[in-house]
Amino acid sequence: MFTKNKNEIKNKAKREQVFHKQKKEKGKLKLQKRMKQRKEEANDPELKKKRLEENVPSTLETLREHDETIVGEDEEVLEEQETDEFSQYFKEGVEPKILVTTSKHATSSVYDFANEFTSIFPNARFVKRGQQFDVKRIVEIGIERDFTDVIIINEDRKTPNAVTVIHLPNGPTAYFKLTSIKLNKEIRGHGTVAAHKPELILNHFTTRLGQSIGRMFAALFPRVPEFEGRQVVTFHNQRDFIFFRRHRYIFRDGKRCDIQELGPRFTLKLQWLQKGTFDTKYGEYEWVHKPELDTSRRKFHL
Repeated sequence: MFTKNKNEIKNKAKREQVFHKQKKEKGKLKLQKRMKQRKEEANDPELKKKRLEENVPSTLETLREHDETIVGEDEEVLEEQETDEFSQYFKEGVEPKILVTTSKHATSSVYDFANEFTSIFPNARFVKRGQQFDVKRIVEIGIERDFTDVIIINEDRKTPNAVTVIHLPNGPTAYFKLTSIKLNKEIRGHGTVAAHKPELILNHFTTRLGQSIGRMFAALFPRVPEFEGRQVVTFHNQRDFIFFRRHRYIFRDGKRCDIQELGPRFTLKLQWLQKGTFDTKYGEYEWVHKPELDTSRRKFHL
C-alpha cells in the first residue's frame, strides 16, 4: 500500500524514490503555475505591476530597525554640513592631495597593496615610512606640505588588516578594518587602470554617521571627473560593510554597455571615528564600535 508521508516508509531506497517523485511533481506544478501567470501578465501588464508591488522580499535591509539618526532632506543636517570639516572641499573646491603610507616595518604584501591602493586616488603620493616617524609627526608633515588627507595602511601577520584615514588639517580621523582584499592580478578579466579622474558612487550612507563617512570618501576625489576615461569608483555600504569596487564601462555598438573591473577589490568596516587628527590618548571619539551595540542583526549604524 502506497504511503503519502515518506517519513513513514522504513525502507531507505523506497523512501528516496518517493521523495524524488514528490519533488518532481511539485516542480511540474510550479512550472505550470508560472507559465499560466506569464500568459495572463502578457495580456494584462497591470497584473505584473501589481504582483511586483506586493511581493517585496523580506531582507535584513527591508526589515531594518528604525534609527533616529537616519537623515533625508533634513535642514539641520544640511546646515551642519555647511560648516563641517569637509566644507572647504565642497564649497571652495579645494583639490584633494593625499599622502599614503604604511605601518612601520611593512612587508612586501603591504607594499603591493599600497601600490594599487594609491592608484585609486588621482592626486595621491605613496611615501615609504621611516622608523623614526610616528603618526602625529606624519600628520604635521602632511599639514606643512599642504596635503588634504593622510591614509595609513596597517598590517597584521604580513597581511594588510586596517586603514586609517586622517583629514587635514582639522580632522576627523576614521579607522577601518580591512578584509577581502583582491589585487588587480587576482581578478579574472581585469582591465588596465588609466590616469583619468574617476566618477564616484556612494551607496546607502543614510545615517548621520554614514553621511560623515560618505563625505570623507568624497573629499578624497576631485569634484569634476574626466568622463572620457569611463572609470567609476564605488563605495557600497551594505549592513555596515563598505564594499569597494573600481570599474570601466565599455560601450558596445552604441546599444549596449558592459563593465570591466579594474581592481583592487576590498571591504572596509568602520571601527571608530574621532574628532580632530589622530590622538588615541586624548582624542574625542564621535563613535566607537562595541559588541554591545550589535543588539540585533537588523540594526545598522551607517
